[in-house]
Amino acid sequence: MSVIEAKALSKRYGTKIALDAVNLSVPAGRIVGLIGPNGAGKTTALKAILGLTDFLGELKVLGLNPHSQRDELMQNVSFIADVAILPRWIRVADLVAFTQSVHPKFDRARFDALINKTEVKSKARVRELSKGMVAQLHLSLVMAIDAKLLVLDEPTLGLDIIYRKRFYDTLLNDYFDQEKTIIVTTHQVEEIQHILTDLIFIQHGRIVLDASMDAVAERFTEVMVPAAKADLARALKPLNERQVFGKHVFLFDSVDRHTLGELGEINVPGVADLFVATMSEQAA
Repeated sequence: MSVIEAKALSKRYGTKIALDAVNLSVPAGRIVGLIGPNGAGKTTALKAILGLTDFLGELKVLGLNPHSQRDELMQNVSFIADVAILPRWIRVADLVAFTQSVHPKFDRARFDALINKTEVKSKARVRELSKGMVAQLHLSLVMAIDAKLLVLDEPTLGLDIIYRKRFYDTLLNDYFDQEKTIIVTTHQVEEIQHILTDLIFIQHGRIVLDASMDAVAERFTEVMVPAAKADLARALKPLNERQVFGKHVFLFDSVDRHTLGELGEINVPGVADLFVATMSEQAA
């Protein structure tokens, strides 16, 4: 059974189309990057998955309708938003005790093991913690819940690079396993591409790319070409072209790599470069 299954998923806000007949299937045990520009439909998709908005079409999350069966669904779903939602006045110890009292799947021993790796003190109030420490506290609370689906919406927004790296390292090494599924949205795609198993690009409410990272590596090729061969590369209809240190860098979709190897040095493109090229192609 797929963790998320959507067929013709649609949502409008007045005349604006936020989701346009989206078809989507996410199996268990995947880490999926949902990437798109502002206003592309990412947040609306997450709201639908979390049961926070109604929709047209079909959507099942863990086999349940997230809008009509939200209470049951949230027993197995955790969520970290792009803004801190922890009460600033509460002490860490009281927050942990509250979470333990309301969530049947909260594992206190697991939380203690996670939080002991940080500098967060149990007697501190949330308002006394730095942004990075709040993120560590929030992640530790979430990871101590035995949920099947974790949804992350810009979870490291506003954090410095050290805390961002710690966040994703902890997520990958201390939380993820083949029984759990993670959906993450972020504009800092370079920082998460090493943990992703799947990649989804969304633009104007439509899915423009849905593939595993292995399939992306097979399908797309980046070639650094000297100026003398640039016209030969353009004749192969690249998705994108940019210049780096006087050389031309082309991005190709499903073009024979032996042919491309005769033009210059070939590489697998980074997610950020692939995203820019795909969005440019869609705009064109």
